[in-house]
Amino acid sequence: MSDIQRIGVIGAGTMGNGIAQVFTQAGFDVQLVDAAAPALDRARGTIEKSLGKFVEKGRMTAEDRDAALARLSTGTTLDPLADVDYVVEAIVEDAQVKRELFTRLDQLTRPDVILSSNTSSISITVLGAATKRPDKVLGMHFMNPVPLMTLVELIRGQATSPESMTIASDLCATLGKTGLEAADYPGFIANRILMPMINEAIFALMEGVGTAEAIDSVMTMGMRHPMGPLTLADFIGLDVCLAILEVLHGGLGDPKYRACPLLRRMVAAGHLGCKSGRGFYHYA
Repeated sequence: MSDIQRIGVIGAGTMGNGIAQVFTQAGFDVQLVDAAAPALDRARGTIEKSLGKFVEKGRMTAEDRDAALARLSTGTTLDPLADVDYVVEAIVEDAQVKRELFTRLDQLTRPDVILSSNTSSISITVLGAATKRPDKVLGMHFMNPVPLMTLVELIRGQATSPESMTIASDLCATLGKTGLEAADYPGFIANRILMPMINEAIFALMEGVGTAEAIDSVMTMGMRHPMGPLTLADFIGLDVCLAILEVLHGGLGDPKYRACPLLRRMVAAGHLGCKSGRGFYHYA
């Protein structure tokens, strides 16, 4: 742990910028990489706004905010990652794209560097097999919003070493988060349980069992969930929900994970939830 000072984060989307933020807050230097420069600009703006809210609420000082921002560097190429001590990948949820990236990272980074993935469902064993260091490949699945949620799912691939898992667990503690280990099965723990519930809520909506508002209210008022399943799906992104269900269905072969036709139709229409302005609800 004492040798880890510089963190590489790949992907400047919602998860990537949150992951970059929590590492900078914890005192690490962070190199945030994304192929799209506008995404990096948005990420920096989002991080500045988030840290500003912490200052407003008295959870950190203005000096600490400025120091955290000073520890953040951005770039559009992977080259600066040659000098990092630990990597967190947070790109699109596509197994082939991730495999190609892990092969590149294996060639670029030092042999002792752990390569972790923020994947929410894709096999860590598959990603590790794309490298020559499968013992140093693991899952580090942060929850959204990353700066506020304390849970991190830590996924051990078939070849992941106990030493790598210990380092990842210690990193979580340094970030003020709790790392809980999950085995490398499709969806791990969180999405193995969450996505069937969301999918069933979409089936209930499609079949007219209740309105979106009624379905969500039953779960918030009756089951004490902080957010209804359809609202949560919009927050996650309907395309992401569909991708996870596809992994569950394909990996486990059980028809109970079959994605609802309404979900497929909405994704095809570009109604992806909060990020597109329209999902099960409308967003300004």
